[in-house]
Amino acid sequence: MKERETFASRLGFVLISAGCAIGLGNVWRFPYIVGKYGGAAFVLIYLVFLVILGLPIMAMEFSVGRASRRSVATSFHELEPKGAKWHWYSWFGMAGNYMLMMFYTTVAGWMILYCIKMAKGDFVGLDAAGVGEQFNGMLSNPGLMLVFMILVVLIGMGVCSLGLQKGVEKITKVMMVLLLAILLVLVVRSVTLPGAGEGLKFYLMPNFHNLMYDAAGNFILGEAIFAAMGQAFFTLSLGIGAMAIFGSYIGKEHRLMGEAVNVGILDTFVAFVVGLVIFPSAFAFGVTPDSGTSLIFLTLPNVFNAMPGGRLWGALFFVFMSFAALSTVIAVFQNIITFPKDKWGWSHKKSVLVNLVAIFLLSLPCLLGFNVLSGFQPLGAGTVVLDLEDFILSDNLLPLGSLVYLLFCVSRKGWGWENFLNEADQGKGLSFPRKLYPYFRIALPILVVFIFLMGYWNKFGGALMGLFGK
Repeated sequence: MKERETFASRLGFVLISAGCAIGLGNVWRFPYIVGKYGGAAFVLIYLVFLVILGLPIMAMEFSVGRASRRSVATSFHELEPKGAKWHWYSWFGMAGNYMLMMFYTTVAGWMILYCIKMAKGDFVGLDAAGVGEQFNGMLSNPGLMLVFMILVVLIGMGVCSLGLQKGVEKITKVMMVLLLAILLVLVVRSVTLPGAGEGLKFYLMPNFHNLMYDAAGNFILGEAIFAAMGQAFFTLSLGIGAMAIFGSYIGKEHRLMGEAVNVGILDTFVAFVVGLVIFPSAFAFGVTPDSGTSLIFLTLPNVFNAMPGGRLWGALFFVFMSFAALSTVIAVFQNIITFPKDKWGWSHKKSVLVNLVAIFLLSLPCLLGFNVLSGFQPLGAGTVVLDLEDFILSDNLLPLGSLVYLLFCVSRKGWGWENFLNEADQGKGLSFPRKLYPYFRIALPILVVFIFLMGYWNKFGGALMGLFGK
């Protein structure tokens, strides 16, 4: 059997794992919900859930990867008891990786395109309506989006084709260092703007009233807690083997709970610091921060338009966004090309070439969903193919996949608690909290199931209430 590739350094492992976790959700959701639910007060709740929910499952996924020395393709085969069927999940886990890339390649292409548009000055002199027309014009132009989607696929597969150390590790480390450097430069520019103080106060001052009540006086503490729980869970890209693959490349020198904490700290740092760019800038120019694509492609171009030297700062921001998106693309592509290598013994070259074509074809429905296929509204009026793909991934494969990894590590019918602990606690560093076994066996699975059910309720609960109301 060919010896498993390994990372050249521990820093490479941490930066690449964090690069997979640091994605678009860090930028277009975390700052918004922090601001909406009381600033620092919300962050404290988020950190609690990150520690009790996200990081333990990440350590479990790392452990499955390191113990098996395999990707999700065959890791369960290696570790499960004889006759068990845990390995059936491998197909769903890999489906999650493909599903993520089916829309992520298109959105990453938008980021690169907006780098160019911002640097060219396409937004200079435009009002809010004009900025909106730029975005809608992009969505209605499948040929333009196709060029940048193909560019993203070629960059991602090109990096992976160079191998783990010379390609994925070397290039991702450079991208992550540049990402952090650009982010810090943007923070300095943002917090020194006239009027930025109000934005900092809104973002950083604990506001327990906003944590408990909305503007209309409705009690929203439960909503805020669920938002913190969901963000802590989904921010780490758990459940589809995207973290297990990197566990399979590391040695036994360090305990895996400590490694999970390092990745979680870096992921949270980036998410939090992005807010230090967005809120001071938005408040300085009287723009209300939004969430999702409207924040990135509508709100922020308006902010940069009003800012002295806005073309430069806007271009830098979208370079940062492109690095955040591409770090995720490269990490997930590495998992995708390793699957057939582990499963069927494919060569590295064959796996790269076949998956390059596959990812390109699978990305087309999302890209065409904004124009040619816009009449297809899978989840109701106003929805597009991307919404369906995101629902399948975020509301189904991620929570259910995380539940599989969790139960596999704590159940006697799976890998088992002692086997998991023996792997997780090899090396030096932070030990996994062994004494909390009842929590991991009973309470944590219930929390994950709750997140899964609430995802459906948030998506379809209003429609159900309307039906019963009639």
